[in-house]
Amino acid sequence: MPEEALVSPGELTVCQKVAAVLPDGRPVTQWTIGSAEGPTAEVLSLGARLHALHAPDRHGRRANVVLGCEDVEDLLGGAAYFGATVGRYANRIADGRLPLGGTTHRLTTQPGGHTLHGGTDGFATRLWEGVPVREGRRAGVRLRLHSPDGDQGFPGAVDAEVTYLLDPAGALWIGYRATTDAPTVVNLTNHAYFNLAGEGSGTVLDHLLRVNAPGYLPVDADLIPLGPVARVAGTPFDLREAAVLGERVADPDPQIRGAGGGFDHNWVLAGNGFRRAAVLSHPASGRRVECLTTEPGIQVYTGNHFDGSLTGRSGRPYHAYAGIALETQHFPDSPNRPEYPSTVLRPDEEFRSTTVYCFSAD
Repeated sequence: MPEEALVSPGELTVCQKVAAVLPDGRPVTQWTIGSAEGPTAEVLSLGARLHALHAPDRHGRRANVVLGCEDVEDLLGGAAYFGATVGRYANRIADGRLPLGGTTHRLTTQPGGHTLHGGTDGFATRLWEGVPVREGRRAGVRLRLHSPDGDQGFPGAVDAEVTYLLDPAGALWIGYRATTDAPTVVNLTNHAYFNLAGEGSGTVLDHLLRVNAPGYLPVDADLIPLGPVARVAGTPFDLREAAVLGERVADPDPQIRGAGGGFDHNWVLAGNGFRRAAVLSHPASGRRVECLTTEPGIQVYTGNHFDGSLTGRSGRPYHAYAGIALETQHFPDSPNRPEYPSTVLRPDEEFRSTTVYCFSAD
């Protein structure tokens, strides 16, 4: 159907259309949020995903800075996590083992034997129900999903909600909520890959990254945390001052080599409450994105394993380092690590989390 403007607070509009059709005939809805001058975001109901974000450079030239694929088969397969809301548990749970309340629940696992991003059929490949919303001068879409008891082995039925709101200044607000009818674990994040030079334009090795974290979690060969938090001081993981990504991923540190020649690690953020987590910038274009969050950690993944098998919306294949994910979340494998911040959600509680990506140009 043609695009239809549904909400227009101030300069912003929200337009809705059918973007694709799933193999079973269900339509995939796309909401386009933005204005003629500032950033514009595209959100799909499939995976409640950020499908694109067009941001101006220092000269006002706009480019899509989020990696994505057009083919539905890709979005259900190799590109399933691109921009998606991943859950019920983002990141890894070792051996698919979830101990909770004296019972060990067995979760679905991917090749390698661990549970990643909610299991073999996580939230990223589900069709969410969405409605346009506005809050003051911000406009966007609110999407909801019901996950039944036993879904991928997780106990308790969960009702999840994610809200994308764009404001005229160029900040994309992502708010998460979830409730359950029985004790379970919840850890939601957005899995967008950013390339501030523009989607399909090459690598992010010339980008600068700063992460507000004094520590990180070293991992084993399966990218499962070894346990204790390690200090970043004196290591290539020290990003408390902005560093060139290409220089850091070329470091011979065993943790970088073991992750495929780049970052795929959780940084333990400084402070509590809503605060700055990271800043990513691209000097050549002047584009910059500042990430703020209420979460205790951020998983940085530099796309080490992209191998050219996926073709982006630009028509160009994605090779290693084509994008970088900044996934705000609780720590990987925390159900098996009582010393980590808890991800347990109980029936009398509500899961809430907020992450904001503020786009600007120097």
